[in-house]
Amino acid sequence: MSKEYLGEFEELVLTMVGILQDDAYGNAIVNEVRQRVGRDVNLSAVHVTLYRLEDKGLVKSSMGGATNARGGRRKRIFQVTNAGLALLRSMKEARMDLWKLIPQLKFSV
Repeated sequence: MSKEYLGEFEELVLTMVGILQDDAYGNAIVNEVRQRVGRDVNLSAVHVTLYRLEDKGLVKSSMGGATNARGGRRKRIFQVTNAGLALLRSMKEARMDLWKLIPQLKFSV
């Protein structure tokens, strides 16, 4: 099996699914990205990315219960799979290894 790579936005969405856990659905992810990263993202882009991550086996989804607030519609809730968690850990370790290689920068005032 070849090494799986993620784009920056895929990594961001996968990380947000991990942060939100049982509340990881499209609108919640959009709001979390805005709040934590200060980045405006499109709900459609988040949905496309979630389905791509699901196709890769990095997240799985299930339907939540219907609510009156949503007009009886159900939310699709996403969860990070073991493969997704392993990939996030691997990416974090690789980045930390690279950060350790950056020499101490000295700024003159």
